[in-house]
Amino acid sequence: MSDKTFVSWEAAVSWLMNQPDKQQLVRDCYYDPSVQQAAERYYNSPEWQAISRYVPDSKGFAMDLGAGRGIASYALARDGWQVAALEPDSSELVGAGAIKTLALENNLPISVSQEFGERINFDANTFELVFARQVLHHANDLEQLCAELFRVLKPGGSLIAVRDHVISSKKDLAAFFDVH
Repeated sequence: MSDKTFVSWEAAVSWLMNQPDKQQLVRDCYYDPSVQQAAERYYNSPEWQAISRYVPDSKGFAMDLGAGRGIASYALARDGWQVAALEPDSSELVGAGAIKTLALENNLPISVSQEFGERINFDANTFELVFARQVLHHANDLEQLCAELFRVLKPGGSLIAVRDHVISSKKDLAAFFDVH
């Protein structure tokens, strides 16, 4: 990669998708050229199959926090949940635009809210499930984000956070904070 500075997540992902030697990474990150293909592949993946064992059996209202292009929103909706996808990026490639297209083309109960998790525009006790995939490390204020998640989660509801970065050594923490 060059030392080019990307001005958006969309620009970085677009660049990555156009690198012939990065196609396995693109696939591993579910950045298929078609968001429909990516969502279907995620729904059938060993990752989703493992996660879905922890998703409550009783379906209701779920939040997909930092939903990206909507692959988890798609999986939740396919499994019978009404989904509120929170995604501040408007991008058609990696953000709310992709989720809206995915929901519309598949007639799925997914609404999109372009907001950050530190201030969620939903009433308290709204969601039976809050799902957070690869998003907690993006929080500007993790304590405030967690407070908001628990505020909107119904009593007895479930918070499932997966695939977030884990630092196992204190000596790595400073470098992690420098880039996040």
